[in-house]
Amino acid sequence: MKDKKAGTGLRQLKTRVKKTKLKNSSRRWLERHLNDPYVHRANAEGMRSRAAYKLIEINEKYKILAPGMKVVDLGAAPGGWCQIAAQVVKSKPESPSVVGIDYLPVDPMAGAIILQADFLDDDAPDKLIEALGGAPDVVLSDMAAPTTGHRRTDHIRTMHLCETAAHFAISVLKPGGHFLSKTFQGGAEGDVLTMLKQHFASVHHVKPPASRAESVELYILARNFKGRKDVPVEDGDDED
Repeated sequence: MKDKKAGTGLRQLKTRVKKTKLKNSSRRWLERHLNDPYVHRANAEGMRSRAAYKLIEINEKYKILAPGMKVVDLGAAPGGWCQIAAQVVKSKPESPSVVGIDYLPVDPMAGAIILQADFLDDDAPDKLIEALGGAPDVVLSDMAAPTTGHRRTDHIRTMHLCETAAHFAISVLKPGGHFLSKTFQGGAEGDVLTMLKQHFASVHHVKPPASRAESVELYILARNFKGRKDVPVEDGDDED
């Protein structure tokens, strides 16, 4: 029986997926996706993905993006974060100040340059800075390794991406710049946090409302880059 009083806006009738050959876990994921208010909102507002709202919520609270900034977005597909960054920093279509990279294709968008390449390639960092035309004010990373189904393996692989993104940010950011990266709950990130705390004025975890409560996903936010040191810190770490 159909409900004739279906709501508007983000209120939706609950969609159930019929039992088929889908695994129960896949069916539950599909139901959750179909009933996700952020998915409906993204479709209604023309966002590339629901992930766009994670960046919107983080930026509303911490103000890491501002007009005139240059931004690098790692793991850009399908383009939600580039889309928001370009809007907030007022990137001009004729001279974009936002550059994204992903090995997956991303549809073109005004105000952003998208490189289809693997960020882990040796020449990727140089290509990003060349395309941006200078040092970034902000480095964003929503990268996550393709899941294997083994939680520990998936965690370690994504943490490797986070660590690589952090090294890149430290090597290219302007003084005073910011770094935001996806991570997962569950340890194996102590070295990354220690490194970031040496180079940024503040470092902490954030979990925006758009990040599903049941997800182990977190974000590391490092603000106000102190600048690069000529000599890397190797000795005396135990005293910090």
